[in-house]
Amino acid sequence: MLGDKKGRKIDKYVKDYVVFDLETTGISVQSDAVIEISAVKVQKGKVTDEFSTLVNPERPIPWQASKVNNIYDDMVARAPVFEKALADFDHFIGEMILAGHNIHTFDMKFIWRDAQKYWGKTISNDYIDTLSLAKQCLPQLSHYKLSDLASHYNISTAGAHRALADCGMNQKVFEKLGEELASLRVQENLRLCPKCGQFLKKRSGRYGEFWGCSGYPACRYTENA
Repeated sequence: MLGDKKGRKIDKYVKDYVVFDLETTGISVQSDAVIEISAVKVQKGKVTDEFSTLVNPERPIPWQASKVNNIYDDMVARAPVFEKALADFDHFIGEMILAGHNIHTFDMKFIWRDAQKYWGKTISNDYIDTLSLAKQCLPQLSHYKLSDLASHYNISTAGAHRALADCGMNQKVFEKLGEELASLRVQENLRLCPKCGQFLKKRSGRYGEFWGCSGYPACRYTENA
């Protein structure tokens, strides 16, 4: 949903959401471009619709990127440019909450950047990052890549690094994390910010330990430890 303010990161499970994923020419939000965008719509925990398109970045795709995602120049030559793909994606998601893996530091920044470039607006949907949830729910793990979480839950990783396959994998992982969040064991160890809904983290300050919002500096909520 286009708007004037970026959506908020929230740390919780919801039954209705759209999980999405991007493939890009590289990892730089300043200089790289989207070459694939996919999403699956979930209602009451079940997939009800999907969206997926390759994107013509109007530049050559570096071989390093193609080596990872198996997307090559000839595949995107007749694909829509991202202005069209992003408009279609915006129509698909409506006002639903977004979800994805590592989207807080990567995918959201690409769609915020390009919505601003094309229309002078941003994507204002709130969003959930399954990377943040996994780190809180599964502290025993040593790695938190999407494929690591899928393996932990015995979810197939077939087709990994193509956007739609990653969406399907991520949706299954998110449902498992939802079960983790519902367990009393996890609830006893998690605290949520009452102001913005992100996790509280124990920090140390001049006057000792306190609970601070993980959304700092955007959210400055604190409470005594």
